[in-house]
Amino acid sequence: MSDITIVRGKTFSRVYRWEQPTLVYKAISAISQAGAPVITATAHGVPDGWRVAVVSVKGMTEINAANWPLKDKDFEKAVVLSANTVELNEVNAADFKAYTSGGYLVYHAPVVLTGFSARMTIKDKVGGTTLETLTIAGGEIAIDTANYKITLTLSATDTAAYTWKKGVYDLEMVSADVTPVVTLLDSGAVAVEQEVTT
Repeated sequence: MSDITIVRGKTFSRVYRWEQPTLVYKAISAISQAGAPVITATAHGVPDGWRVAVVSVKGMTEINAANWPLKDKDFEKAVVLSANTVELNEVNAADFKAYTSGGYLVYHAPVVLTGFSARMTIKDKVGGTTLETLTIAGGEIAIDTANYKITLTLSATDTAAYTWKKGVYDLEMVSADVTPVVTLLDSGAVAVEQEVTT
């Protein structure tokens, strides 16, 4: 669950990446000792912007995840450089020990989004009055099947018109099955704040 803050008169955007419980392990063969380390893991299969963790590395042990089983704080966002390399842009490895051998790049397999639709409703309270509806047909939700991304967008014009200050929401993914499977992807509170610059 995660809360949302919308600023009136500003474009709101949020990207979701839907993860499966299954972990993928890709063997690491090199890590650069740089400000933003580049990890070499042949045919890693990591989508750009996906969360990854590093485990069982020898030498550069500082880069290893602190916990097993992995916790949310063990993951870092990966910048994909090539089919075999990713960069951890938010990690500073300049003062880490040099990589010597081994280790795995670990990530949750992405859910294949082909055939899914998505919908989101904001209400003043659970079971209450609808304040906003986001759909693919309305253009507020986009599903990028190639990059495994679900993007929510509310235009500055839309948010400028809000007269409400708070609410609750849920975001659902709907499968293309004959009897659709509806999965709750996220939910939480919504707060609308006043803009400073108009």
